[in-house]
Amino acid sequence: MNPIITLTTDFGTKDYFVGAIKGRLYNELPEAKIVDISHKIAPFSINETAYIIKNAYHHFPKGSIHLIAVDAEYSEENKHIAILLDGHYFICADNGVMSLITANFNPEKVIEINFTHNESDAYFLINFVNTACHLARGGKLNLIGRDYPNIKIIQELKAFVNPEKNKIIGNILYIDNFGNAISNISKKVFNEIGKGRKYEVKTRHYTFSNIHQKYNDIVNFDVDATQRKDDGKKLILFNSDGYLEVSVYRSNLDSVGGASSLLSLKYRDTLTIDFS
Repeated sequence: MNPIITLTTDFGTKDYFVGAIKGRLYNELPEAKIVDISHKIAPFSINETAYIIKNAYHHFPKGSIHLIAVDAEYSEENKHIAILLDGHYFICADNGVMSLITANFNPEKVIEINFTHNESDAYFLINFVNTACHLARGGKLNLIGRDYPNIKIIQELKAFVNPEKNKIIGNILYIDNFGNAISNISKKVFNEIGKGRKYEVKTRHYTFSNIHQKYNDIVNFDVDATQRKDDGKKLILFNSDGYLEVSVYRSNLDSVGGASSLLSLKYRDTLTIDFS
């Protein structure tokens, strides 16, 4: 049984690029099982790519092959690598993305891909496809290149706890399709520092005093459905990945808006929790 090959790119869906990479994969491996993770990464956004990949890959079976085509043009400073990590294979450029994904893991093996170089615009496409198909057929990493001991390191934004342990300062790391603003403050850190104390969560233009368990906690179901006016209400909660998220109930960036638009939140904006 062939392993799953996932695709994550910043290609968008207007152009032919996603179709081209799938076509090459099927041409080389007609029985391939291909799953799209996302093709709407902001162009060249390494941080956004890392957030999506590290929260998606572990839902796939061990042995899956994750092809990451973001900022993937080959150069001497952006070499192509293949990594075995947590039982999964990752194929990408050495642009720092893997240092964000591997923050809590040590890669089992890292290889610089060493297929024949050429200077065409499709070089990275050919390189990635050949590597993915080689691995899908059961090929070994060490047959496609040499050990690559030092991947490029990018420092991830981390939540800060003050010495008095009564404040957590975090940053918005990702804005999702609904306009939800997701921070780097984890539920684990919140519980360790908060210890059940009262708190206020401050964003750029709004202060919250209650973290909800789920989105519809904000709805009073005792009120008749025809009389409710909950769409667009602001709330915060820990999302399914355990990170504090600023949200808007039933958000829609084209109608009621989302947290990013209504609260003017964007990547790297500060979010502060004060405990009392």
